[in-house]
Amino acid sequence: MAEFTPEKCKQIALARLDVVHQWLEFRKKSKNKLQADYDFVKLYNTSNSHLFEIIGKISRGSLHRWYAMLNGIEDYTKLLPQYKYSSVNDYRTVLNDDEIKIFMGLLLHPNRLSIGKAIALTKYKLKEQGQNFIPTDITFRRYAKWFKNNNYDKWILARDGEKALSDKVEPYIKRDASLLEVGDILVADGHKLAFQVINPFTGKPCRATLVGFLDWKSTALVGYEIMLEENTQCIASALRNSIINLDMIPKVVYQDNGRAFRAKYFTDDKGFTELGFQGLYSKLGIETVFARPYNARAKVIERFFKEFQEGFEKLLPSYIGSSINNKPAYMMRNEKFHKNLHNEYIPTIDETINMIDMWLSFKNSQPCPNAPDKTITEVLSERKRQNIDIDTLDDLMLATEVKTIQRNGIRFLNCDYFDERLYGFKSKVLIKYNLFDITNIKVFTPKGEYLCTAERVTETHPMVKLLGDVKDYEDYKQKIVRQRQLKKKTVESVKKYLETEDIKLLETKIETQSLDLPLQEVFNTRLNGVQKMFKNNADKYEYLIIHNPQDEWIEQFKQTKEYKLLYE
Repeated sequence: MAEFTPEKCKQIALARLDVVHQWLEFRKKSKNKLQADYDFVKLYNTSNSHLFEIIGKISRGSLHRWYAMLNGIEDYTKLLPQYKYSSVNDYRTVLNDDEIKIFMGLLLHPNRLSIGKAIALTKYKLKEQGQNFIPTDITFRRYAKWFKNNNYDKWILARDGEKALSDKVEPYIKRDASLLEVGDILVADGHKLAFQVINPFTGKPCRATLVGFLDWKSTALVGYEIMLEENTQCIASALRNSIINLDMIPKVVYQDNGRAFRAKYFTDDKGFTELGFQGLYSKLGIETVFARPYNARAKVIERFFKEFQEGFEKLLPSYIGSSINNKPAYMMRNEKFHKNLHNEYIPTIDETINMIDMWLSFKNSQPCPNAPDKTITEVLSERKRQNIDIDTLDDLMLATEVKTIQRNGIRFLNCDYFDERLYGFKSKVLIKYNLFDITNIKVFTPKGEYLCTAERVTETHPMVKLLGDVKDYEDYKQKIVRQRQLKKKTVESVKKYLETEDIKLLETKIETQSLDLPLQEVFNTRLNGVQKMFKNNADKYEYLIIHNPQDEWIEQFKQTKEYKLLYE
Protein backbone atom coordinates (compact mmCIF):
# COMPACT_ATOMS: atom_id res chain seq x y z
CA MET A 1 0.00 0.00 0.00
CA ALA A 2 1.38 3.43 -0.99
CA GLU A 3 2.46 5.76 1.78
CA PHE A 4 -0.17 8.29 2.74
CA THR A 5 0.50 11.90 1.70
CA PRO A 6 -1.84 14.71 2.75
CA GLU A 7 -3.42 16.71 -0.05
CA LYS A 8 -2.04 19.97 1.33
CA CYS A 9 1.52 18.62 1.17
CA LYS A 10 0.98 17.75 -2.48
CA GLN A 11 -0.19 21.30 -3.18
CA ILE A 12 2.91 22.71 -1.45
CA ALA A 13 5.25 20.47 -3.45
CA LEU A 14 3.60 21.37 -6.76
CA ALA A 15 3.69 25.07 -5.87
CA ARG A 16 7.44 24.81 -5.02
CA LEU A 17 8.10 23.25 -8.42
CA ASP A 18 6.25 26.11 -10.15
CA VAL A 19 8.27 28.68 -8.18
CA VAL A 20 11.53 26.98 -9.17
CA HIS A 21 10.49 27.14 -12.86
CA GLN A 22 9.62 30.86 -12.56
CA TRP A 23 12.93 31.54 -10.79
CA LEU A 24 14.97 29.81 -13.49
CA GLU A 25 13.17 31.77 -16.23
CA PHE A 26 13.79 35.02 -14.36
CA ARG A 27 17.52 34.26 -14.01
CA LYS A 28 17.86 33.72 -17.80
CA LYS A 29 16.97 37.40 -18.42
CA SER A 30 19.81 38.74 -16.23
CA LYS A 31 23.59 38.55 -16.49
CA ASN A 32 24.15 39.06 -12.73
CA LYS A 33 22.71 35.83 -11.34
CA LEU A 34 23.21 36.79 -7.69
CA GLN A 35 21.36 40.07 -8.10
CA ALA A 36 18.63 38.25 -10.06
CA ASP A 37 18.11 35.87 -7.14
CA TYR A 38 17.59 38.73 -4.67
CA ASP A 39 15.30 40.59 -7.05
CA PHE A 40 13.11 37.50 -7.62
CA VAL A 41 12.80 36.79 -3.90
CA LYS A 42 11.80 40.40 -3.24
CA LEU A 43 9.21 40.45 -6.03
CA TYR A 44 7.74 37.11 -4.94
CA ASN A 45 7.47 37.99 -1.23
CA THR A 46 5.67 41.29 -2.00
CA SER A 47 3.18 39.77 -4.43
CA ASN A 48 -0.35 38.45 -3.76
CA SER A 49 -0.04 35.50 -6.11
CA HIS A 50 -1.72 32.12 -5.70
CA LEU A 51 1.67 30.47 -5.09
CA PHE A 52 2.45 32.89 -2.24
CA GLU A 53 -0.87 31.96 -0.53
CA ILE A 54 0.18 28.28 -0.58
CA ILE A 55 3.91 28.49 0.26
CA GLY A 56 4.31 31.82 2.05
CA LYS A 57 7.61 33.74 2.19
CA ILE A 58 10.78 32.22 0.71
CA SER A 59 14.50 32.98 0.72
CA ARG A 60 17.36 32.64 -1.84
CA GLY A 61 18.57 29.60 0.08
CA SER A 62 15.17 27.94 -0.26
CA LEU A 63 15.30 28.28 -4.06
CA HIS A 64 18.78 26.72 -4.35
CA ARG A 65 17.89 23.92 -1.91
CA TRP A 66 14.74 22.98 -3.88
CA TYR A 67 16.73 23.09 -7.17
CA ALA A 68 19.30 20.75 -5.67
CA MET A 69 16.60 18.36 -4.40
CA LEU A 70 15.18 18.04 -7.92
CA ASN A 71 18.61 17.16 -9.30
CA GLY A 72 17.46 17.76 -12.85
CA ILE A 73 14.35 15.48 -12.53
CA GLU A 74 10.82 16.94 -12.84
CA ASP A 75 9.44 14.97 -9.87
CA TYR A 76 7.39 17.10 -7.48
CA THR A 77 7.47 14.41 -4.78
CA LYS A 78 11.10 15.31 -4.09
CA LEU A 79 9.83 18.73 -2.87
CA LEU A 80 7.30 17.36 -0.38
CA PRO A 81 7.64 18.84 3.14
CA GLN A 82 9.92 16.61 5.20
CA TYR A 83 7.87 16.29 8.37
CA LYS A 84 5.87 13.29 9.60
CA TYR A 85 2.27 13.25 8.44
CA SER A 86 -0.78 12.34 10.56
CA SER A 87 -3.10 9.71 9.07
CA VAL A 88 -6.69 8.80 9.93
CA ASN A 89 -5.58 6.05 12.30
CA ASP A 90 -2.43 7.72 13.57
CA TYR A 91 -2.21 11.25 14.89
CA ARG A 92 1.17 12.94 15.30
CA THR A 93 1.26 14.49 18.77
CA VAL A 94 3.71 15.10 21.60
CA LEU A 95 1.33 13.38 24.02
CA ASN A 96 2.63 10.02 25.21
CA ASP A 97 0.50 6.94 25.82
CA ASP A 98 0.03 7.58 29.56
CA GLU A 99 -1.08 11.16 28.97
CA ILE A 100 -3.54 10.06 26.26
CA LYS A 101 -4.92 7.30 28.51
CA ILE A 102 -5.59 9.70 31.40
CA PHE A 103 -7.04 12.40 29.15
CA MET A 104 -9.33 10.13 27.11
CA GLY A 105 -10.46 8.27 30.25
CA LEU A 106 -11.87 11.55 31.51
CA LEU A 107 -13.14 12.79 28.15
CA LEU A 108 -15.05 9.58 27.32
CA HIS A 109 -16.69 9.34 30.75
CA PRO A 110 -20.51 8.94 30.52
CA ASN A 111 -20.90 12.02 32.74
CA ARG A 112 -19.75 13.99 29.67
CA LEU A 113 -17.06 16.23 31.13
CA SER A 114 -16.21 19.26 29.03
CA ILE A 115 -12.89 19.29 27.17
CA GLY A 116 -11.62 22.15 29.32
CA LYS A 117 -12.44 20.33 32.57
CA ALA A 118 -10.86 17.10 31.30
CA ILE A 119 -7.67 19.01 30.40
CA ALA A 120 -7.48 20.65 33.83
CA LEU A 121 -7.93 17.32 35.65
CA THR A 122 -5.38 15.59 33.41
CA LYS A 123 -2.73 18.26 34.02
CA TYR A 124 -3.40 18.11 37.76
CA LYS A 125 -2.95 14.34 37.82
CA LEU A 126 0.27 14.55 35.81
CA LYS A 127 1.66 17.07 38.31
CA GLU A 128 0.67 14.79 41.19
CA GLN A 129 2.64 11.99 39.53
CA GLY A 130 5.72 14.22 39.48
CA GLN A 131 5.91 14.77 35.72
CA ASN A 132 8.05 17.80 34.85
CA PHE A 133 6.94 18.47 31.26
CA ILE A 134 3.20 19.20 31.01
CA PRO A 135 1.79 19.63 27.47
CA THR A 136 -0.15 22.82 26.76
CA ASP A 137 -3.93 23.10 26.63
CA ILE A 138 -3.98 23.53 22.85
CA THR A 139 -2.12 20.22 22.44
CA PHE A 140 -4.83 18.40 24.37
CA ARG A 141 -7.59 20.24 22.49
CA ARG A 142 -6.15 19.36 19.09
CA TYR A 143 -5.95 15.72 20.05
CA ALA A 144 -9.56 15.75 21.35
CA LYS A 145 -10.75 17.37 18.12
CA TRP A 146 -8.90 14.81 16.00
CA PHE A 147 -10.24 11.90 18.06
CA LYS A 148 -13.85 13.13 17.86
CA ASN A 149 -13.67 13.69 14.09
CA ASN A 150 -12.07 10.32 13.36
CA ASN A 151 -13.76 8.22 16.06
CA TYR A 152 -17.20 9.81 16.26
CA ASP A 153 -18.92 6.47 16.88
CA LYS A 154 -16.76 5.77 19.96
CA TRP A 155 -17.22 9.36 21.15
CA ILE A 156 -21.05 9.18 20.98
CA LEU A 157 -21.37 5.67 22.45
CA ALA A 158 -19.09 6.45 25.40
CA ARG A 159 -20.60 9.85 26.23
CA ASP A 160 -24.27 9.56 25.14
CA GLY A 161 -25.15 5.86 24.98
CA GLU A 162 -26.59 3.32 22.54
CA LYS A 163 -29.71 5.25 21.56
CA ALA A 164 -27.65 8.29 20.62
CA LEU A 165 -25.36 6.00 18.60
CA SER A 166 -28.40 4.63 16.77
CA ASP A 167 -29.93 8.07 16.18
CA LYS A 168 -26.79 10.06 15.31
CA VAL A 169 -24.18 7.70 13.84
CA GLU A 170 -25.60 4.44 12.52
CA PRO A 171 -26.91 4.54 8.94
CA TYR A 172 -30.67 4.37 8.55
CA ILE A 173 -32.99 2.82 5.99
CA LYS A 174 -35.07 5.22 3.92
CA ARG A 175 -38.62 3.99 3.38
CA ASP A 176 -40.71 4.82 0.36
CA ALA A 177 -44.05 6.03 1.74
CA SER A 178 -45.41 6.50 -1.79
CA LEU A 179 -45.95 2.73 -1.93
CA LEU A 180 -48.53 2.96 0.89
CA GLU A 181 -52.22 3.74 0.78
CA VAL A 182 -54.11 5.89 3.26
CA GLY A 183 -55.02 3.76 6.27
CA ASP A 184 -52.44 1.04 5.61
CA ILE A 185 -50.23 2.00 8.57
CA LEU A 186 -51.01 4.16 11.58
CA VAL A 187 -48.02 5.26 13.68
CA ALA A 188 -48.81 5.65 17.39
CA ASP A 189 -46.98 7.70 19.97
CA GLY A 190 -47.63 10.06 22.86
CA HIS A 191 -46.69 13.68 23.49
CA LYS A 192 -46.68 15.47 26.85
CA LEU A 193 -48.44 18.76 26.16
CA ALA A 194 -46.28 21.82 26.84
CA PHE A 195 -49.27 23.86 28.01
CA GLN A 196 -51.75 23.53 30.85
CA VAL A 197 -55.42 22.51 30.62
CA ILE A 198 -58.19 22.36 33.23
CA ASN A 199 -58.61 18.83 34.53
CA PRO A 200 -62.41 18.19 34.50
CA PHE A 201 -62.05 15.65 37.32
CA THR A 202 -60.26 17.98 39.75
CA GLY A 203 -60.86 21.46 38.30
CA LYS A 204 -57.15 22.26 38.60
CA PRO A 205 -54.57 23.06 35.88
CA CYS A 206 -52.45 20.17 34.70
CA ARG A 207 -50.21 19.02 31.85
CA ALA A 208 -52.07 16.35 29.91
CA THR A 209 -50.68 13.83 27.44
CA LEU A 210 -51.85 13.57 23.85
CA VAL A 211 -51.86 9.97 22.58
CA GLY A 212 -52.13 10.15 18.80
CA PHE A 213 -52.34 7.96 15.71
CA LEU A 214 -50.82 9.39 12.52
CA ASP A 215 -51.48 8.03 9.03
CA TRP A 216 -48.08 7.31 7.47
CA LYS A 217 -49.15 7.96 3.90
CA SER A 218 -50.84 11.36 4.36
CA THR A 219 -48.94 12.37 7.58
CA ALA A 220 -52.29 13.48 9.04
CA LEU A 221 -53.11 12.98 12.72
CA VAL A 222 -56.30 11.01 12.16
CA GLY A 223 -57.18 10.42 15.81
CA TYR A 224 -56.04 11.24 19.31
CA GLU A 225 -57.06 11.11 22.96
CA ILE A 226 -56.29 13.53 25.80
CA MET A 227 -54.90 11.53 28.73
CA LEU A 228 -55.29 13.38 32.04
CA GLU A 229 -54.17 10.60 34.34
CA GLU A 230 -52.42 7.28 33.90
CA ASN A 231 -54.97 5.26 31.98
CA THR A 232 -53.81 2.55 29.62
CA GLN A 233 -57.20 2.48 27.91
CA CYS A 234 -56.39 5.89 26.40
CA ILE A 235 -54.31 4.11 23.74
CA ALA A 236 -57.29 2.05 22.63
CA SER A 237 -59.61 5.05 22.84
CA ALA A 238 -57.29 7.06 20.57
CA LEU A 239 -57.37 4.20 18.06
CA ARG A 240 -61.18 4.19 18.25
CA ASN A 241 -61.28 7.90 17.38
CA SER A 242 -58.89 7.24 14.49
CA ILE A 243 -61.09 4.50 13.06
CA ILE A 244 -64.20 6.70 13.36
CA ASN A 245 -62.50 9.67 11.65
CA LEU A 246 -61.03 7.52 8.88
CA ASP A 247 -64.20 5.45 8.55
CA MET A 248 -61.93 2.47 7.97
CA ILE A 249 -59.93 -0.03 9.98
CA PRO A 250 -56.15 0.24 9.47
CA LYS A 251 -54.14 -2.78 8.41
CA VAL A 252 -51.16 -2.16 10.70
CA VAL A 253 -50.56 -0.14 13.88
CA TYR A 254 -46.86 0.70 14.25
CA GLN A 255 -45.59 1.96 17.57
CA ASP A 256 -42.59 2.06 19.84
CA ASN A 257 -41.45 -0.99 21.78
CA GLY A 258 -44.31 -2.14 23.99
CA ARG A 259 -42.59 -1.72 27.33
CA ALA A 260 -40.79 1.44 26.27
CA PHE A 261 -44.04 3.01 25.03
CA ARG A 262 -45.61 2.46 28.44
CA ALA A 263 -42.50 3.53 30.35
CA LYS A 264 -42.79 7.01 28.81
CA TYR A 265 -46.26 7.63 30.27
CA PHE A 266 -47.02 5.01 32.96
CA THR A 267 -45.32 4.10 36.24
CA ASP A 268 -45.98 0.35 36.23
CA ASP A 269 -43.82 -1.95 34.15
CA LYS A 270 -46.41 -3.91 32.18
CA GLY A 271 -45.73 -4.21 28.48
CA PHE A 272 -48.23 -3.67 25.71
CA THR A 273 -48.57 -7.42 25.24
CA GLU A 274 -49.67 -7.80 28.88
CA LEU A 275 -52.62 -5.39 28.69
CA GLY A 276 -55.00 -7.30 26.43
CA PHE A 277 -54.79 -4.78 23.59
CA GLN A 278 -53.48 -7.32 21.13
CA GLY A 279 -56.71 -9.28 21.48
CA LEU A 280 -58.77 -6.13 20.82
CA TYR A 281 -56.66 -5.27 17.78
CA SER A 282 -56.78 -8.81 16.42
CA LYS A 283 -60.57 -8.84 16.71
CA LEU A 284 -60.65 -5.87 14.34
CA GLY A 285 -58.13 -7.48 11.98
CA ILE A 286 -55.27 -5.09 12.86
CA GLU A 287 -51.66 -6.24 12.90
CA THR A 288 -49.55 -4.76 15.73
CA VAL A 289 -45.90 -4.04 14.92
CA PHE A 290 -43.36 -2.85 17.47
CA ALA A 291 -40.08 -1.09 16.76
CA ARG A 292 -36.93 -2.65 18.15
CA PRO A 293 -35.44 -0.94 21.23
CA TYR A 294 -32.84 1.71 20.36
CA ASN A 295 -33.76 1.43 16.71
CA ALA A 296 -34.01 4.73 14.85
CA ARG A 297 -37.52 4.10 13.64
CA ALA A 298 -39.45 6.30 11.28
CA LYS A 299 -39.67 9.75 12.83
CA VAL A 300 -42.93 10.63 11.08
CA ILE A 301 -45.00 11.27 14.18
CA GLU A 302 -42.07 12.79 16.10
CA ARG A 303 -41.63 15.37 13.34
CA PHE A 304 -45.37 16.04 13.59
CA PHE A 305 -45.16 16.64 17.34
CA LYS A 306 -42.23 19.02 16.81
CA GLU A 307 -44.33 21.06 14.36
CA PHE A 308 -47.24 20.85 16.80
CA GLN A 309 -45.15 22.38 19.57
CA GLU A 310 -43.64 25.12 17.43
CA GLY A 311 -46.80 26.05 15.52
CA PHE A 312 -49.53 25.49 18.12
CA GLU A 313 -48.43 25.02 21.73
CA LYS A 314 -46.18 28.08 21.87
CA LEU A 315 -49.09 30.29 20.78
CA LEU A 316 -51.23 29.46 23.83
CA PRO A 317 -51.22 31.67 26.96
CA SER A 318 -50.92 28.60 29.21
CA TYR A 319 -47.70 27.47 27.51
CA ILE A 320 -45.16 26.51 30.20
CA GLY A 321 -42.47 24.80 28.11
CA SER A 322 -41.54 21.16 27.87
CA SER A 323 -38.53 21.47 30.19
CA ILE A 324 -36.73 23.90 32.48
CA ASN A 325 -34.57 25.09 29.60
CA ASN A 326 -37.44 26.43 27.48
CA LYS A 327 -39.76 27.91 30.09
CA PRO A 328 -41.36 31.22 29.04
CA ALA A 329 -40.10 34.41 30.64
CA TYR A 330 -43.14 34.92 32.92
CA MET A 331 -42.27 31.72 34.81
CA MET A 332 -38.76 32.88 35.68
CA ARG A 333 -37.89 34.45 39.02
CA ASN A 334 -38.23 38.20 39.43
CA GLU A 335 -39.79 38.66 35.97
CA LYS A 336 -42.46 41.11 37.16
CA PHE A 337 -42.78 42.81 33.78
CA HIS A 338 -43.63 39.58 31.94
CA LYS A 339 -45.86 38.34 34.78
CA ASN A 340 -47.95 41.52 34.53
CA LEU A 341 -48.29 41.06 30.76
CA HIS A 342 -49.11 37.36 30.98
CA ASN A 343 -52.64 36.18 30.22
CA GLU A 344 -53.74 33.69 32.91
CA TYR A 345 -56.27 31.96 30.63
CA ILE A 346 -56.17 28.14 30.83
CA PRO A 347 -58.41 26.21 28.39
CA THR A 348 -60.77 23.40 29.30
CA ILE A 349 -60.64 20.02 27.60
CA ASP A 350 -63.47 20.98 25.22
CA GLU A 351 -61.71 24.22 24.28
CA THR A 352 -58.41 22.39 23.85
CA ILE A 353 -59.96 19.83 21.51
CA ASN A 354 -61.61 22.60 19.45
CA MET A 355 -58.32 24.51 19.16
CA ILE A 356 -56.37 21.38 18.22
CA ASP A 357 -58.94 20.54 15.53
CA MET A 358 -58.66 24.08 14.14
CA TRP A 359 -54.87 23.78 13.96
CA LEU A 360 -55.15 20.35 12.33
CA SER A 361 -57.34 21.92 9.63
CA PHE A 362 -54.53 24.38 8.92
CA LYS A 363 -51.86 21.65 9.05
CA ASN A 364 -53.79 19.41 6.66
CA SER A 365 -54.08 22.25 4.14
CA GLN A 366 -50.28 22.14 3.66
CA PRO A 367 -48.55 20.06 0.92
CA CYS A 368 -48.17 16.38 1.75
CA PRO A 369 -44.50 15.29 2.09
CA ASN A 370 -45.28 11.97 0.39
CA ALA A 371 -47.24 13.59 -2.47
CA PRO A 372 -45.94 17.17 -2.99
CA ASP A 373 -48.48 17.96 -5.70
CA LYS A 374 -51.38 17.41 -3.26
CA THR A 375 -52.35 18.70 0.16
CA ILE A 376 -52.65 16.39 3.15
CA THR A 377 -56.44 16.75 3.04
CA GLU A 378 -56.53 15.75 -0.64
CA VAL A 379 -54.42 12.67 0.00
CA LEU A 380 -56.57 11.76 3.00
CA SER A 381 -59.77 12.09 0.96
CA GLU A 382 -58.60 9.33 -1.41
CA ARG A 383 -59.12 6.64 1.24
CA LYS A 384 -61.64 3.86 0.73
CA ARG A 385 -64.33 4.26 3.38
CA GLN A 386 -65.79 1.14 4.99
CA ASN A 387 -68.93 2.52 6.73
CA ILE A 388 -67.79 1.42 10.17
CA ASP A 389 -70.47 0.65 12.77
CA ILE A 390 -69.44 2.71 15.78
CA ASP A 391 -71.15 0.32 18.22
CA THR A 392 -68.67 -2.40 17.22
CA LEU A 393 -65.88 -0.21 18.62
CA ASP A 394 -67.26 0.01 22.17
CA ASP A 395 -64.53 -2.31 23.43
CA LEU A 396 -62.02 0.40 22.54
CA MET A 397 -63.81 3.16 24.47
CA LEU A 398 -62.16 4.73 27.47
CA ALA A 399 -63.36 2.97 30.65
CA THR A 400 -63.48 4.79 33.97
CA GLU A 401 -64.09 3.75 37.57
CA VAL A 402 -67.23 2.06 38.81
CA LYS A 403 -70.10 4.47 39.59
CA THR A 404 -73.17 4.20 41.83
CA ILE A 405 -76.62 5.06 40.45
CA GLN A 406 -78.25 7.95 42.33
CA ARG A 407 -81.75 9.50 42.12
CA ASN A 408 -80.80 11.59 39.09
CA GLY A 409 -78.78 8.83 37.48
CA ILE A 410 -74.98 8.82 37.37
CA ARG A 411 -72.85 11.72 38.59
CA PHE A 412 -69.88 12.26 36.26
CA LEU A 413 -67.76 15.37 35.59
CA ASN A 414 -70.08 17.48 37.79
CA CYS A 415 -73.08 16.53 35.62
CA ASP A 416 -75.93 14.04 35.93
CA TYR A 417 -76.48 11.39 33.26
CA PHE A 418 -79.85 9.68 33.20
CA ASP A 419 -81.83 7.13 31.23
CA GLU A 420 -85.17 5.49 32.11
CA ARG A 421 -83.38 2.16 32.27
CA LEU A 422 -81.50 3.42 35.36
CA TYR A 423 -84.75 4.29 37.22
CA GLY A 424 -85.21 2.06 40.23
CA PHE A 425 -81.63 0.80 40.29
CA LYS A 426 -79.41 1.40 43.31
CA SER A 427 -76.40 -0.64 42.28
CA LYS A 428 -72.91 -0.04 40.91
CA VAL A 429 -72.26 0.19 37.20
CA LEU A 430 -69.31 0.66 34.85
CA ILE A 431 -69.41 3.66 32.53
CA LYS A 432 -67.53 4.18 29.27
CA TYR A 433 -67.10 7.59 27.72
CA ASN A 434 -65.27 9.62 25.13
CA LEU A 435 -63.93 13.06 26.05
CA PHE A 436 -64.66 14.21 22.50
CA ASP A 437 -68.40 13.79 23.14
CA ILE A 438 -69.50 13.92 26.77
CA THR A 439 -73.17 14.56 25.99
CA ASN A 440 -73.75 10.89 26.77
CA ILE A 441 -72.05 7.93 28.40
CA LYS A 442 -72.53 4.21 27.91
CA VAL A 443 -73.49 2.24 31.00
CA PHE A 444 -72.58 -1.40 31.63
CA THR A 445 -73.00 -3.79 34.51
CA PRO A 446 -69.82 -4.63 36.46
CA LYS A 447 -69.72 -7.84 34.43
CA GLY A 448 -69.71 -5.91 31.16
CA GLU A 449 -73.38 -6.31 30.10
CA TYR A 450 -74.68 -3.26 28.23
CA LEU A 451 -77.47 -1.42 30.07
CA CYS A 452 -78.14 1.85 28.26
CA THR A 453 -76.75 5.09 26.90
CA ALA A 454 -77.35 7.80 29.50
CA GLU A 455 -77.85 11.36 28.27
CA ARG A 456 -76.53 14.39 30.16
CA VAL A 457 -79.33 16.01 32.19
CA THR A 458 -79.83 19.70 31.50
CA GLU A 459 -80.90 22.15 34.20
CA THR A 460 -84.34 23.78 34.16
CA HIS A 461 -85.25 27.48 34.26
CA PRO A 462 -86.12 28.39 37.89
CA MET A 463 -89.30 30.29 36.87
CA VAL A 464 -90.09 28.77 33.51
CA LYS A 465 -93.77 29.81 33.23
CA LEU A 466 -93.20 33.49 33.94
CA LEU A 467 -89.67 34.15 32.67
CA GLY A 468 -88.75 31.27 30.37
CA ASP A 469 -89.13 31.02 26.61
CA VAL A 470 -90.93 28.34 24.57
CA LYS A 471 -87.89 26.05 24.56
CA ASP A 472 -87.51 26.25 28.34
CA TYR A 473 -91.23 25.58 28.86
CA GLU A 474 -91.22 22.58 26.51
CA ASP A 475 -88.18 21.14 28.30
CA TYR A 476 -89.95 21.57 31.63
CA LYS A 477 -93.11 19.86 30.35
CA GLN A 478 -91.13 16.90 29.04
CA LYS A 479 -89.42 16.44 32.40
CA ILE A 480 -92.76 16.62 34.26
CA VAL A 481 -94.26 14.05 31.90
CA ARG A 482 -91.27 11.74 32.40
CA GLN A 483 -91.59 12.03 36.19
CA ARG A 484 -95.27 11.08 36.05
CA GLN A 485 -94.61 8.19 33.69
CA LEU A 486 -91.91 6.77 35.94
CA LYS A 487 -94.09 7.16 39.02
CA LYS A 488 -97.04 5.52 37.25
CA LYS A 489 -94.79 2.68 36.22
CA THR A 490 -93.78 2.10 39.84
CA VAL A 491 -97.38 2.31 41.10
CA GLU A 492 -98.64 -0.16 38.52
CA SER A 493 -95.86 -2.57 39.38
CA VAL A 494 -96.60 -2.40 43.09
CA LYS A 495 -100.33 -2.95 42.43
CA LYS A 496 -99.52 -6.17 40.68
CA TYR A 497 -97.67 -7.35 43.76
CA LEU A 498 -100.56 -6.41 46.05
CA GLU A 499 -103.12 -8.23 43.89
CA THR A 500 -101.55 -11.63 44.22
CA GLU A 501 -103.50 -14.55 45.63
CA ASP A 502 -101.29 -14.67 48.72
CA ILE A 503 -102.16 -11.05 49.62
CA LYS A 504 -105.89 -11.68 49.09
CA LEU A 505 -105.72 -14.82 51.23
CA LEU A 506 -104.02 -12.82 53.97
CA GLU A 507 -106.74 -10.12 53.80
CA THR A 508 -109.46 -12.82 54.13
CA LYS A 509 -107.79 -14.26 57.19
CA ILE A 510 -107.59 -10.84 58.83
CA GLU A 511 -111.29 -10.13 58.19
CA THR A 512 -112.35 -13.50 59.61
CA GLN A 513 -110.28 -13.17 62.75
CA SER A 514 -112.16 -14.08 65.93
CA LEU A 515 -112.28 -10.51 67.23
CA ASP A 516 -114.81 -9.41 69.74
CA LEU A 517 -117.66 -7.78 67.65
CA PRO A 518 -118.02 -4.56 69.76
CA LEU A 519 -114.20 -4.08 69.60
CA GLN A 520 -114.19 -4.51 65.82
CA GLU A 521 -116.96 -1.93 65.37
CA VAL A 522 -115.02 0.58 67.47
CA PHE A 523 -111.88 -0.08 65.41
CA ASN A 524 -113.70 0.48 62.07
CA THR A 525 -115.32 3.68 63.35
CA ARG A 526 -111.95 5.09 64.43
CA LEU A 527 -110.32 4.01 61.16
CA ASN A 528 -112.90 5.89 59.09
CA GLY A 529 -112.40 8.97 61.21
CA VAL A 530 -108.63 9.14 60.64
CA GLN A 531 -107.63 11.68 58.01
CA LYS A 532 -104.43 11.34 55.98
CA MET A 533 -101.94 14.17 56.58
CA PHE A 534 -100.34 15.90 53.53
CA LYS A 535 -97.23 18.10 53.34
CA ASN A 536 -98.77 20.48 50.80
CA ASN A 537 -101.59 20.83 48.29
CA ALA A 538 -99.61 19.19 45.51
CA ASP A 539 -99.04 16.11 47.70
CA LYS A 540 -102.76 15.95 48.48
CA TYR A 541 -103.68 16.35 44.81
CA GLU A 542 -101.34 13.51 43.75
CA TYR A 543 -102.89 11.23 46.37
CA LEU A 544 -106.53 11.99 45.63
CA ILE A 545 -106.15 11.79 41.83
CA ILE A 546 -105.16 8.13 42.30
CA HIS A 547 -107.28 7.01 45.28
CA ASN A 548 -110.37 9.27 45.13
CA PRO A 549 -110.55 11.12 41.75
CA GLN A 550 -114.22 12.16 42.47
CA ASP A 551 -113.32 14.24 45.51
CA GLU A 552 -114.75 17.82 45.27
CA TRP A 553 -111.47 19.28 46.57
CA ILE A 554 -109.75 18.37 43.26
CA GLU A 555 -111.99 20.73 41.26
CA GLN A 556 -111.47 23.51 43.78
CA PHE A 557 -107.68 23.09 43.63
CA LYS A 558 -107.67 23.21 39.81
CA GLN A 559 -109.03 26.75 39.94
CA THR A 560 -106.09 28.04 41.98
CA LYS A 561 -102.95 29.79 40.65
CA GLU A 562 -100.81 27.19 42.38
CA TYR A 563 -102.26 24.41 40.24
CA LYS A 564 -101.77 26.40 37.02
CA LEU A 565 -98.10 27.09 37.82
CA LEU A 566 -97.40 23.45 38.67
CA TYR A 567 -99.47 21.45 36.18
CA GLU A 568 -100.55 23.54 33.25
